[in-house]
Amino acid sequence: MTGSPSHDQGPAPHFADSLDYVTVRIGGQLLGLPIERVRDVFITHRITLVPGAPPDIVGLLNLRGRIVTAICLRSRLGCPVPETLDQRHAELTAIGLDHRGEAYALIVDAVGEVVRLDRSTLEPLPVNLDRTWAALAGGVHRLPHELLVILDLDAVLDLDLQAAA
Repeated sequence: MTGSPSHDQGPAPHFADSLDYVTVRIGGQLLGLPIERVRDVFITHRITLVPGAPPDIVGLLNLRGRIVTAICLRSRLGCPVPETLDQRHAELTAIGLDHRGEAYALIVDAVGEVVRLDRSTLEPLPVNLDRTWAALAGGVHRLPHELLVILDLDAVLDLDLQAAA
């Protein structure tokens, strides 16, 4: 049969078998954010302080006319926060997300690349993972040179969870 496609190449990859993540860094740790939850990646120059807000809330910012709550992912994960976050006019790297109809910006140290990993390589959390991290993570992928911790963005953005702690 001429003109028919060859089937010698094996099965086509199924996108349902893969998971896509936007990678970010906090300190030396690589973290994965499910790509379907990420709306924007941007640099913010001005954050307005919110008096009486929990320490995780850096403040509010204006993103294309929308008021966005900025959350320090370092603080949320229990990591030391650099002094630059106290400078409300510093350039900060942020990931824009929506959660329960509200807009949020996760302030991160750096944004990496988008990675596609096979669903079968997602492992449960290691038993020795810090309690705070374990409460905010949904699993890990072992990469050739490091561990990719997958964040549970619902848990990260659930500010009531923090208040209860």
